[in-house]
Amino acid sequence: MATSALHRHTFADYLALEEASNTKHEFLNGEIYGMAGGTPEHAGLSVAVSSALLAQLQEGPCRVYSSDLRVRVLATGLATYPDVTVVCGDLERDPESATTVVNPRVIVEVLSDGTEAYDRGEKRDHYRRIPSLAAVVFVSHRSPEIEIQERTTEGEWRGKAYGAGETAVIEALPARLPVDEIYRGFQV
Repeated sequence: MATSALHRHTFADYLALEEASNTKHEFLNGEIYGMAGGTPEHAGLSVAVSSALLAQLQEGPCRVYSSDLRVRVLATGLATYPDVTVVCGDLERDPESATTVVNPRVIVEVLSDGTEAYDRGEKRDHYRRIPSLAAVVFVSHRSPEIEIQERTTEGEWRGKAYGAGETAVIEALPARLPVDEIYRGFQV
């Protein structure tokens, strides 16, 4: 994300742009940023993760959403579209946008060369300000690896990476992501 402000937009301005646009944008600090398109591998890994989560969560109170769901961090104002979002219980909608949710339980980001530093750094820090968020999942684009960062009962964050032959465990749901199954058929 750029650091110098070029324009000052309101969240309402951003929402109006999103309604009229056929591409997605992020919003932060009065700035609107176009989101990059993904690769076939990125799209496939997103679907593999969401499918695995859906299969495990469909009978419970949690729902799995695609990258079409906009999430807003009320504490910082960031509005964005995670690759996969899990919400448990009722959707809590943004006070300014009925199409934006503010209570994800788990967010998944499939990494790319252009977004990895932002996703693992600044964006992750924004996400951690969401009170309902219990885990952020990073799916590598370079090798079969899934990293789970979860909030402990003390409010601290801990992370663990899982590689080939292992199963990533999202304790907050609970759900399991077998690394080999998620990456089956993908050359990363």
